[in-house]
Amino acid sequence: MARPRSELICLDETPYYHCVSRCVRRAYLCGHDPLSGQSYEHRRQWVEGRLIVLVQAFSVLMCAYSVMSNHTHVVLKVDKAATQTWSHFEILSRWHRVFRGTHLTQRYCCPKQAASLSPAELESVRQTAEVYRARLYDISWFMRALNEQIARRANEEDECTGRFWEGRFKSQALMDEASLAACMAYVDLNPIRAGIADTPEASAHTSICRRIRAARHGRQPASLLPFSGLAEEQTHALPFHFEDYLTLLDMTGRIPHTDKPGVIRPDITPVLARTGLDTVCWPTLASSIETHFSTSVSLTLAHRRLELRRGISSA
Repeated sequence: MARPRSELICLDETPYYHCVSRCVRRAYLCGHDPLSGQSYEHRRQWVEGRLIVLVQAFSVLMCAYSVMSNHTHVVLKVDKAATQTWSHFEILSRWHRVFRGTHLTQRYCCPKQAASLSPAELESVRQTAEVYRARLYDISWFMRALNEQIARRANEEDECTGRFWEGRFKSQALMDEASLAACMAYVDLNPIRAGIADTPEASAHTSICRRIRAARHGRQPASLLPFSGLAEEQTHALPFHFEDYLTLLDMTGRIPHTDKPGVIRPDITPVLARTGLDTVCWPTLASSIETHFSTSVSLTLAHRRLELRRGISSA
């Protein structure tokens, strides 16, 4: 039985979450459908463009993403604290970038009409803004704003109606730095695992491709959460360095995606050393984010399961 979303997302425990949306019946969202011969490749840019719009409006930061043929992955960080500093005007302005709002909120954001609002109308606007404040750091509203718009555009293009996505997006809480690094690697390596790209820099419509392209010009993509050390003043940053992550990604990408652990070189990357990952646990964690974990990902849990399997094998 599916668990309520409120039980899956707890910002007091972690601000990081991995979300996956799949098309109904695994139908094609993007790419080339070999059965019909139809190409939907242009829809990948729809998803990327929409994600950029949403991270500019919501108080949700994007760590990683990949747009596949019949599903999308996003790794998000929720910044609830930022919304508490926003004025009602900023909240409504951000909300209007994505949704229409109400007649009163539209008038409030128009300088020529705001002065004509009565005290009762202003109070109604303030109450509405507080509702929107909570929604702007809500992952469910973020994913709703992403999926509904893509579904409408796809159905219009296909000249059909009905459900485009599965009923619920899947969410996993990332409980520690190792889980975050593993999940980001899992998401960025999706095109390589699917056999549609040979290297991360050739994996179009992924966060790693966007990061590498920007890094070659000495820039950081504005739509993505930066790595530590890439900006002089960082209110938020991923808890590891870009160079370390690239090394980690390359190493992980060379590990066969099987149930057997791969071989990790002795000159292990600093990220792995700092987070305490070992040569057995890392391949399982990085290649099996969806299959071995359901609602949350934790390095501690992975170690416990590994020790349990070792105990059973030696008995």
